[in-house]
Amino acid sequence: MAYPSSALLDKLAVRLGPKGFSRDRDAMAPWLSDWRGRYHGAAAALLSPAATAEVVDIVRLCAEERVPIVPQGGNSSMVGGATPDDSGEALLVSLRRMNRIRQLDAEAGIAVCEAGVILQNLHEAALAQGRRFPLTLGAKGSATVGGLVSTNAGGTQVLRFGNMRKLVLGIEAVLPDGSLFDGLTALKKDNRGYDLGQLMVGAEGTLGVVTAASLKLVPAGGARTVAWAGVATPAAAAALLRRAEEALGDSVESFELVPDSSLALVLAHIAGTRAPLEGTHPWHVLIEAVASAGPSGDALAAVLEDALSAGLVRDATIAASEAQAAQFWRLRDSISEAEKKDGPAAKHDISVAVADMPVFVVRAADAVERRFAGTRVNAFGHLGDGNIHFNVRAPAGEDESWVAREGEAVTAFVHDLVTDAGGSISAEHGIGQMKVAEFARLGGEARLGALRAIKRALDPNSIMNPGKLVPPMDPAQHPLFDQAQDGPFDQAQDRPFDQAQDRLAEKPHRP
Repeated sequence: MAYPSSALLDKLAVRLGPKGFSRDRDAMAPWLSDWRGRYHGAAAALLSPAATAEVVDIVRLCAEERVPIVPQGGNSSMVGGATPDDSGEALLVSLRRMNRIRQLDAEAGIAVCEAGVILQNLHEAALAQGRRFPLTLGAKGSATVGGLVSTNAGGTQVLRFGNMRKLVLGIEAVLPDGSLFDGLTALKKDNRGYDLGQLMVGAEGTLGVVTAASLKLVPAGGARTVAWAGVATPAAAAALLRRAEEALGDSVESFELVPDSSLALVLAHIAGTRAPLEGTHPWHVLIEAVASAGPSGDALAAVLEDALSAGLVRDATIAASEAQAAQFWRLRDSISEAEKKDGPAAKHDISVAVADMPVFVVRAADAVERRFAGTRVNAFGHLGDGNIHFNVRAPAGEDESWVAREGEAVTAFVHDLVTDAGGSISAEHGIGQMKVAEFARLGGEARLGALRAIKRALDPNSIMNPGKLVPPMDPAQHPLFDQAQDGPFDQAQDRPFDQAQDRLAEKPHRP
């Protein structure tokens, strides 16, 4: 890779014009740090194309000089996936000006969106046509379609509709040599070999620049019912989910697990919030059901009443209005903000098999808290998907220096627990640059070998978002952890997952 020549920068300035080309430090500064403020980089210029043809020319010119490109959407990555390194060699390519919804066909249930379309704008456009795009997340006001595709985003409706990969019907992307892959047509059957469009989903910009996507829309639906329940354990929460799904089928769209410690953080740090239930409960669940047609409130109320009678639920309430439903969701969506205000934490976006999560979330937290004295685990999120945000809060009184001192060891320990349980160290946030070293350590020879081979084949000069997702061939370039360390349970002198491991031992290992 090389720093862009003056001739290349001049060509790009002419091609993109003053709205599309900038070297102004103040203009670039907000886009050179990640959303969490953990990674900071530099760029030779900020490029803001307004059309796919301009992206083609950018990539073609950069490929000729082997200049690195970092694609960026809403810059809401949680793993530093859209932040360049500090060399200043890269060109930062922002897709935010490419923000047209090219087509919204309510009858066919398809929206064709450019990469810079903001998720909330897509929601509003679809609802205006009696449809909805069934993926939402806390950053919906800034996250863009291109970023959602490139990270295979999840969110709170995965339980019913799946993550972004399930909702992408076609892709338009510029490949690393500057050629255009036009795969936007939403074909039900297409048996022409490898699915190149789906290869771009979750690739984090390492195989090309996604410029547009055809996305699945669903009917706007019937009544929305939101409930909050208090339970004794994650196992009780999982049992409640099974009852709800048996009674309501796929009307259950969201099922979020919230420990009482998370709720307490929100109530302490987020103004205008209050507990939905009287008294305290060790765990809480937030349930949302949306009927395909007609009301769903009576059915969910019946499920909760039966669960109360059976002792599965300690207390529950159903939102009496949209305003109250929004208050319930605010409690869930404010956990990360409240946690940040309370103090530092080592954060992990992990998944294990849905059936194993109730055991994992309790026993892993116990193992971590005993291994790292004074820490407090804040584990919350998408229980129905097997995806939990497993955050380890620093001991009381510690500042951000604790993360620098202990964060890597804590993360290695948590990721070993996850790997031992047959899970994934990245459920919905991606690998980015934050998890490259851990991915190299735990990804498995077959998986990493295939990823590297695909990267070499499509991007032989490694100009597309270098340093993200795909670990280098030599893991020694990222010597963050002792490869020979004992397993975390041995360090804790405990193997708390006996029951879960018995089940996992009966399943084939998937590296």
